[in-house]
Amino acid sequence: MPTSTREIHLAARPVGAAKATDFRMVDAELPDPGADEVLVRTIAMSVDPYMRGRMNDAKSYAPPWELNEAALGSAIGEVIASDVELLPVGTLVRHGHGWREHALLPASAVTVIEAVEGLPLTVHLGALGGIGLTAYAGLLDVAEFEEGDRVFVSGAAGAVGSLVGQFARLRGTQQVIGSAGSPDKVRWLTEELGYTDAFDYHDGPVRDLLLAAAPHGIDVFFDNVGYDHLEAAIEAANPFARFALCGSIAGYNVDPKPAGPDNLSLMVGKRIMAKGFIVGDHTDMQEAFQAEVGGWLREGKLVTRETIVEGLDNAVEAFLGLLQGANTGKMIVRLGPDSL
Repeated sequence: MPTSTREIHLAARPVGAAKATDFRMVDAELPDPGADEVLVRTIAMSVDPYMRGRMNDAKSYAPPWELNEAALGSAIGEVIASDVELLPVGTLVRHGHGWREHALLPASAVTVIEAVEGLPLTVHLGALGGIGLTAYAGLLDVAEFEEGDRVFVSGAAGAVGSLVGQFARLRGTQQVIGSAGSPDKVRWLTEELGYTDAFDYHDGPVRDLLLAAAPHGIDVFFDNVGYDHLEAAIEAANPFARFALCGSIAGYNVDPKPAGPDNLSLMVGKRIMAKGFIVGDHTDMQEAFQAEVGGWLREGKLVTRETIVEGLDNAVEAFLGLLQGANTGKMIVRLGPDSL
């Protein structure tokens, strides 16, 4: 019997800032699962900054969303129909077809997840999902973090940044500095997450704020913002500093783009290593990541926070708010009154 559902489609490709009219809610019907397929009811979906790039018809590491088709993104859900022996009804899974109430998927497209005692199931979209692996791989593999390093994290109150600083603390950083967009977020970084220093980037030139917070320089930079934050990190970098370039959200949703760093020549004399990366290149770290970060979570050593928005009807608003810094920690859209 077909399942009636709803999904959010990309209706238009934005120029400059994304807006609500770039999306459209669509009613749909899904057939019963065929061989090696499962029908999944969405419990919660993730909205993430990188999705702004998928709205453009441009080549990138993630393929663009198709016009007049459902958007894509990480989600968790419950199998509600299945003939797959290893995925019986009631199995909890993670998959890449968010932005919809139900998804009909090949069995190979889902990953079984388990509840973690004392934590919401949505931790599998954050600290134990791709967000957490991004922070873990970027800090430890890309930036080659070593005990005693001084670390600067831009966009530190976001989903990835809030984990990077904690991972650095738990791995023995000498100092971890974060930038954030409000006094409340700054307090959260220092009072709850264990950042040794933090500043509100609205309080002055980022270069000046970072230099004041890092009189001994920085050895590692984890960049989620780009532009003026990258410029500041170059200025504050110690010789042989390592930069993990994860994102540049300051330029995702504006046209024209902000001015870029004016001090790139310093990278030569300081012998800075800067490397862009995407999480899909680091699946070989999955086992170590799950073991170490899962252990920190179970032991209560890691603080996680989610900004929860209720219902698919509010998913677009959540996404647009994310691009304006409306979240603290991971932004999650929870679907349905019976969601876990």
